[in-house]
Parts: sequence; structure tokens; C-alpha cells
Amino acid sequence: MANTEKDRITQERLVSIAADWYGQMADGRVPTITLPTRTKANIEYDPKTEVWKYGSKGTTRTANSAKSAQHILKMAYVVGFLKQQLIESRSSTLREMYYISEGWKRAKFAAQDESNMLVEDLEIVTSLSREAFHLRPEEDGASIYGPLRLREQTKRGGNRDIHCQEDVGGEAGYPIPSNVENIKFLDHDASFVIAMETGGMYARLMENGFDEKHNAILLHLKGQPARSTRRMLKRMNNELGIPVVIFTDGDPPWSYRIFASIAYGSIKAAHMSDLLATPGGARFVGVQPSDISDYNLPSDHLTEGDTAALKAILTDPPRFDTEYWRTQIQLQLEIGLKSEQQAFASRGGLDFVTKEYLPTRLSEMGIL
Repeated sequence: MANTEKDRITQERLVSIAADWYGQMADGRVPTITLPTRTKANIEYDPKTEVWKYGSKGTTRTANSAKSAQHILKMAYVVGFLKQQLIESRSSTLREMYYISEGWKRAKFAAQDESNMLVEDLEIVTSLSREAFHLRPEEDGASIYGPLRLREQTKRGGNRDIHCQEDVGGEAGYPIPSNVENIKFLDHDASFVIAMETGGMYARLMENGFDEKHNAILLHLKGQPARSTRRMLKRMNNELGIPVVIFTDGDPPWSYRIFASIAYGSIKAAHMSDLLATPGGARFVGVQPSDISDYNLPSDHLTEGDTAALKAILTDPPRFDTEYWRTQIQLQLEIGLKSEQQAFASRGGLDFVTKEYLPTRLSEMGIL
């Protein structure tokens, strides 16, 4: 679908919100809007799709109170701002929109968290992503390096083809844009994608030629992955038909939650799980708690917070209620240790992770 057609559909869905309010007032009714209740109690795991989604509980905002009327007023201003942005084929960051609201008088936001939440409300109502509104986050996206050729749109409306090994920098790779819907995959020679938490490990695999030896697409997650990164991983898994493996530190709970957000979606973005999560297609490769003991990796002791987080993970049935995760988490609680990806270098030098650990693990998993 061409960008102009996408933008037209987006405009229609945004304007329909205001049209509903107009119709309500024309009928002599107070304007209202109903949204899913934004609480953890209304987040449910959908076993059919294997992702987090909002439940059936809803909250209706009606303009018969000052607080709700102000919320609807702010939403009307944002709808108008986004519509104009689409008409002019321009974009803005979430932060810029927050500052622009300073000129909206009673409709201005008290904090950016408030404006971010309102954008999420619009995503839910329109069934579209903020990228469709031409809104982007402040942070940079992740980067990829490997045997993949794609076509991206330029700022001036043209297209350019890029090979993610031959046409990119030898250290950075191809930077994933905030809106990956404008990317078209042309061809690839990849057998799998390996997504890494740290830049050091991403650079290690690039330098050691892991991508060429194993026909792998390397992806740097940059810690907790941005939405564009998760969408890119889902698209590569679905459209290229190749598995995704997640390689993080063995640092609870953050590293395991990185995997969970990719595989099952996040509670915060439950309304976008169908677009962002890769259930069944994403698998965890390490660092496993068993690796810490099997390889005698340099490690740190778990803090009280780490221990509490691991115990909490065991009560998260949809995502970690498997024999594999129960065994690994119980082992980590027993040994009381955590370790980082780079710790493998202590066992056999800089090449150990690419020549020994990853080939062994990926073979065990049936990836290689």
C-alpha cells in the first residue's frame, strides 16, 4: 500500500473520532469515548495468539466532568495536530508534540507521560501505530548486519536499495528506522537472526565474521528493544520465514524480560502485541544460568532485588511456565550468581563465543 493511501486511511480514522463527538453533540448528548482500562488487572495472556492483550474491561470518559472534558479536549487537539502533520507529509517526535502543546492553552499537557498515554489511546481507538501518525520516539533504533537486501524510502519520497553487509559501515550496520513499515525486503541468504543485548557482543560477532560463516543476520538490541526493533524482528520472522534467537546477559530480571518482550509482547504495549511480538518464532539462546556453572563464568552475586525478581518471574505463567525456564531459574536461585555475555572471553579468548559457545548452543536448538 502506497504511503499516500496509508496516510489517507490514518486521517480518516483520526477524523472519525472527532466526527463521533460531533454526532453525539448534534443528538444532544454529551461527548464520550470508551477505552480499555489501562491497568495490569486488565492485561490478559491470549493463548491463541500467545501474546499479551487488553481484556474486556473498559473505561468511558464523558465530558460531563471537568477532568474528562479536558481529556477529550486534549485528544481533539492531538487529532487536529496529527491530521495536519499527515496532510503536510511531516513528522515529529513525541517530545516535540509535548512541547507544541504549550500553545494549546487549557489543552496543554502537564507532563510528557500524559501526552504519551494519549497517543497510546489513539493507537487503541484507531487500531494503528503511532508510526502511522508520523510520530517517532527520541531514541535511535537498533542496527542490523547480515545477508539481507532491502528497499527503503528516502526523505524525498524516492527509494534506495541497501545490502546490509555490502552497503553499510563495517562497525555500525544498517540503522533500523522508527517506521519499519516503509521497508521492503527484497532478498536474503540468511538462515536465522541473532539479536544481542549488548553492543560489545554485536561488534564481536561482526569482527569474527559470524554472519558470513553461519548466514546469520546480526541485530543489536541496544538493551530493552525499541518498538521499531521488535517490529523488525517480527517482520523478518514472518516474511522471511527464518527463526530469531535472543542472546542476552544472564542478568535477572532485565535480560529475561528483554526476551519476553520480543517473544510475547510487553504489558505497556499490550494493544500492539499482534504487531510487535514474535510468539513461537523467537527463542532464547543465552546467557543461561546453566552456562554460568557449566563454563565457570566470571560472575557477580545476585542481589536481594535480583532474587525477588527471579521468584516473581516464576509466577509469570504465560511467559516462563515451561520446564526449561523453571529449571534455569531454579538453578540460578541455587547458585546465586549472574553473568554477562562478555564473560565467555575468559574461557577461551575473544573467539570462544563465536567458535565454541554459539555453534554448540545453536546446534542443540536445531538452528544450525
